[in-house]
Amino acid sequence: MGDYVVVLEAPIIVRDVETSEDAINVAVSKVAKALNKEKLDFVRVEIGYSQCPVCGAHFESAFVIGSVGLVGMYLTIKVYNAQTIEHAERIAKAVIGKALKKVPLKVYEIRELTEEEEGNGLELDG
Repeated sequence: MGDYVVVLEAPIIVRDVETSEDAINVAVSKVAKALNKEKLDFVRVEIGYSQCPVCGAHFESAFVIGSVGLVGMYLTIKVYNAQTIEHAERIAKAVIGKALKKVPLKVYEIRELTEEEEGNGLELDG
């Protein structure tokens, strides 16, 4: 049994926004509301970053076209007592997917939990 930190990428679509800053604020609010509704306040929500293919500079993953925004987000969850890395991935996707229905989730990173990172996560009895 292992303890893991799982980071998932999620694309969030928001409507009626004018700027990327508005899109980010609405997306964070939308995701936080959905997670809180399912009592998943231990999931960390962060804005994703993209890299410019020309210059290599990083910028926030928020794009607005015609008052519709697409915001890339990272959702981080700690999974305890998973049997394998794949098991931790399935658990994270199931738990977060329950709150964010119809949002495709992709694994960005999975790593073993260090002693400094322990606390507030999802533990399986079994």
